[in-house]
Amino acid sequence: MVTFNINKLMVTMFAALNLLLVANLAVENAQAAEAKQAGPKRHKLPATLETTQWGWLDPKESPKLTVDSGDIVSIETMMHSHNKIQPGTTMDEIVALRKANPGGGPHSVTGPIYVNGAEPGDVMEIRILRIVPKPFGVNFNLPGKEFPTIGALAPEFPEGFVKYFNFDSKNRQAEFKPGVMIDLQPFPGTLAVGIDPDDPAPRKGGAKDSMAPVSTLRPWKNGSNMDLNELQEGSTIYIPIFLKGGLVWTGDSHCRQGNGEVNLTALECSYREIALQLIVRKDMKLEWPRAETKTHWILMGFDEDLNKAMVSAVRETVDFLASQKMVPLDRYEAYSITSMAADCRVTQVVDVRKGVHCMVPKSIFTKKK
Repeated sequence: MVTFNINKLMVTMFAALNLLLVANLAVENAQAAEAKQAGPKRHKLPATLETTQWGWLDPKESPKLTVDSGDIVSIETMMHSHNKIQPGTTMDEIVALRKANPGGGPHSVTGPIYVNGAEPGDVMEIRILRIVPKPFGVNFNLPGKEFPTIGALAPEFPEGFVKYFNFDSKNRQAEFKPGVMIDLQPFPGTLAVGIDPDDPAPRKGGAKDSMAPVSTLRPWKNGSNMDLNELQEGSTIYIPIFLKGGLVWTGDSHCRQGNGEVNLTALECSYREIALQLIVRKDMKLEWPRAETKTHWILMGFDEDLNKAMVSAVRETVDFLASQKMVPLDRYEAYSITSMAADCRVTQVVDVRKGVHCMVPKSIFTKKK
């Protein structure tokens, strides 16, 4: 007759179970360490007619990609008017395209991208990691005789003008004509989250619904057509979130632009890739977008009246300086520093709502956190 030592058997079973649990924990820790070492999850979003919109930000548009906070998305963009502007497109054809989308912008925007966990009241931190332009660009002004308010000197240029460029991708340059070379400094003209329902801009087709599509023409609290040429590789922008999921778009890709964008367009182009890291910030509260580069903080203001845009940008700068934690400043001190050290520039004068951005050098703060 075989007898069992129950106590010894139970001890053996518990020991085996413990070893199994330890082994599983070791595997989970190894997987977590591997995931951490691998870094953020990466995604790709190509530009197709299904993943882009022409001239409107529609809050009811279904997301084209869903990601987690911290993920990196490599996004392709299109040229204006759903890629209908290509080398050889005539001015008459450009004018016809402009008239074909009444009230909407000419911009093709890729998105929206839904970010898990993003809620109204949060802030979307968008890090611009990499920009790879496609090999051609264009600059044009519309005929001033037909569009007398579009461009700083539109009435002085009654005829339209268009010029196409083939890029020297290796040297990141575009030849305007022999003896005139333009260095490429690519940045997204439009970088947006979902619309602000309180944006006073007209809705598509004159709709009264606050959740109807909003034109990409105007910059606003949700970013959109900011045309801020500082948003190059290595920069970061912070945009207040108004809709669940954030809903991130980008387009109106630029390869070079002077402050003012005075004739209507920059060196318009499209990107093989713009890599964005999307981070939901629940520890920040903003009313207007803010940006930063390695050397500057950037505060913005937008209004149809350029003077009011300047006032808004200056107020944002004063508020930022008075609220930063590096060196305590009251509003009078912040106003004084803004006047002495901030460089306030005209962002653009052609997007219905004009823009001003104030550059605050980080170097003025000698006391580290």
